[in-house]
Amino acid sequence: MTRLHASFAALSLLAAFAASAQQFDDKFRQLDELLPTPTDTRTASGAPGHAYWQQRADYTIRATLDEAKRAISGTETITYRNNSPDTLSYLWVQLDQNMFAADSDNRTIISYPSREAWATGRTGQGGLQFDAARFIFASRAFDGGFKIASVTDTDGKPLRYVINKTMMRIDLPQPMKPGARYAFKMAWRFNLPENIVLGRRMGFERFDKEDKNDLFEIAQWYPRMAAYYDAHGWQNKQYLGDGEFTLEFGDYDVELTVPSDHIVAATGVLQNPQDVLSAVQRKRLEQARTATKPVVIVSQAEAEAAEKGRATTTRTWRFKAANVRDFAFATSRKFIWDAQGFKSGGTDVMAMSFYPKEANPLWEKYSTPAIIHTIDSYSKYTFDYPYPVAISVNGPVGGMEYPMISFNGGRPTKDKKTGQLTYSKRTKYGLISVIIHEVGHNYFPMIVNSDERQWTWMDEGINTFMQFLAEQAWEENYPSSRGEARAIVDYMKSRGQTPIMTNSESVLSRGNNAYAKPATALNVLRETVLGRELFDFAFREYAQRWKFKRPTPADFFRTMEDASGTDLDWFWRGWFYGTQPVDVSVDGISEYQISSKDPEIEKKWKKAQHDQEPISITDQRNKGTLSRYVDGKPGLKDFYNEHDDFTVTNHDRNKYNETVAGLEDWEKALLKEGKHLYLVDFTNVGGLVTPLVLEITLASGKKYIERVPAEVWRHNPKKITKLVITDEPMVGLTQDPYLETADVDTSNNAWPRKLMPSRLELFKAKREQDDMMKDFNEPLKNIGETKAAE
Repeated sequence: MTRLHASFAALSLLAAFAASAQQFDDKFRQLDELLPTPTDTRTASGAPGHAYWQQRADYTIRATLDEAKRAISGTETITYRNNSPDTLSYLWVQLDQNMFAADSDNRTIISYPSREAWATGRTGQGGLQFDAARFIFASRAFDGGFKIASVTDTDGKPLRYVINKTMMRIDLPQPMKPGARYAFKMAWRFNLPENIVLGRRMGFERFDKEDKNDLFEIAQWYPRMAAYYDAHGWQNKQYLGDGEFTLEFGDYDVELTVPSDHIVAATGVLQNPQDVLSAVQRKRLEQARTATKPVVIVSQAEAEAAEKGRATTTRTWRFKAANVRDFAFATSRKFIWDAQGFKSGGTDVMAMSFYPKEANPLWEKYSTPAIIHTIDSYSKYTFDYPYPVAISVNGPVGGMEYPMISFNGGRPTKDKKTGQLTYSKRTKYGLISVIIHEVGHNYFPMIVNSDERQWTWMDEGINTFMQFLAEQAWEENYPSSRGEARAIVDYMKSRGQTPIMTNSESVLSRGNNAYAKPATALNVLRETVLGRELFDFAFREYAQRWKFKRPTPADFFRTMEDASGTDLDWFWRGWFYGTQPVDVSVDGISEYQISSKDPEIEKKWKKAQHDQEPISITDQRNKGTLSRYVDGKPGLKDFYNEHDDFTVTNHDRNKYNETVAGLEDWEKALLKEGKHLYLVDFTNVGGLVTPLVLEITLASGKKYIERVPAEVWRHNPKKITKLVITDEPMVGLTQDPYLETADVDTSNNAWPRKLMPSRLELFKAKREQDDMMKDFNEPLKNIGETKAAE
């Protein structure tokens, strides 16, 4: 540090010159230019308006699984309610299974960013080159997509319809007026894809090497109403695979006919346990409602016995679900089933897990407790879980969510020496995390019903943030992979980023862009910008306002500002609309002390500074060798030879007395306090404005934190000078000492500079070169990769 001596006037002048004359870049300008104009349906506060409306679709479905052919056929009646103020002349229906059809865009758009991307084994969609090729070849032979048998009104009269790949337009015989209700029927069938080869969030898994059985996880399996809402109209973007689903709430009555030795897990409540469960299983299920730990409904021994046979008869399982936006199910004779009841507010909930024997001993220990913990944790920050069931299923899908049911990967591996199933630490916590994440999706977007086809971050990013909170509440030192600011640094300083506010199909790094960065942003907002109390209140307000409704990004941004009482436009603009990183450099520190004006003090201080200065090279070499003229002529010496510049004279004393006589009492007191003043220069190298978190170290060894809001950058977002006042000398300063702002270069965060320790991997290149199987040893991530792999 350099130490200077200055008056208050000098300090003010220096602070004024600290503002740069460069072109002004207003990082704090309002988002009005980007956000939609508030309306009667969506207010400026971020709340639903007095005229808010949303459509509704109720379903009655009857479906049958043909296990031998691996196909599903079904009929459904959709009752659609036009709650909008608009007259509709046609309806749009989603045919998501058509992504497996021969003319699917999903098959034809596979591409590579460059030849280098192919050579290194990565496709534009994120899969390995081997799996991309496998997908292309397998999809050519697979007869996928819906085979629509009929589309009629309730009297059986055919309706005119047009299929545009994954979308179907149904032309209504008469326009639907506002408030009208219309019912129509459809009959269809489709072949199930094998998940590991073609599947996208659903499909079947073969157990050819074990017991010759299949495990089915069925989703996107029936034609579903597309969403129509005020901010977008019809959401009829094609389903390309990344942009997920935008759906309407409704009631479901579903009958599923499967082989009689199958166990079925599904959205909703089982209506006919007496028809599909044994008396013993029904008794166990009843006991589970009040149990304090999971109760086994179908044991491993019972599942293993079922695996050995093949039923020639069928059973029909009937489920009902109220006010949900979708329906999914899983079925297999391999399923072990455990359950435990618990309370969420005033709701009795059954947490249930379904898994094959290959998932034990991991699943029987952790799945159901993880469900209960997730709902307890999420409810604390949002609202009580409103549904009667929460299910976790182990199968081929690595991680996917639906109302009341989720598909989760993660299994033990067989020990080569003992032959027993065992699991690593990574597998254990990977399982707990994926269950927390997928069960947590019941809140976002299954209840807070955002448009997933448009904005992936609104469900995945917000849910990943909530997942981080739940993980930290599971146990101390939980190995969370996303949420902490330090975990996003590598992505934040990488090239080729896209803003968080990018359409789902256009993001370049889905895992980082849609999951990790928004989760980190919300954690920074909670811990560093707002503080937990303000953030938690505002976030809960958002969840409560938009429960069972469809929010947009603007509704989230506005609610968080409205409920926290904080202008956050700079934060949304930087973190969500931009790609610049946080990188604040501490450029230097100048020390100042307030002059006491007392010559006795000031000249003593100046002499001490002078005595600390190094002796000049000239004086060093002249000493003892140079004969001085006046030394031989003593008569030439006077007062000034006997006294130096640090001698206090009567003139000095008189001037001091005159100065002090004109001061106020508070000014006299301030002169005697001896405060230490430091001007600290900061440069915003990264471009993203951020609060300053300053750890100040004093000469005594004492450390303390001074937090400075991001508005410190409002007049100059590139360079600022900050005044720091201490009671004793400052010997060090560190910006962002807890790594809470995602600063991408910590080498410039301290003054004096600190050495940055690292390790040199001398043998890394050789090891990688020798590992010819490294690509194949990674978890499979084909074109149909699941979200858990991202």
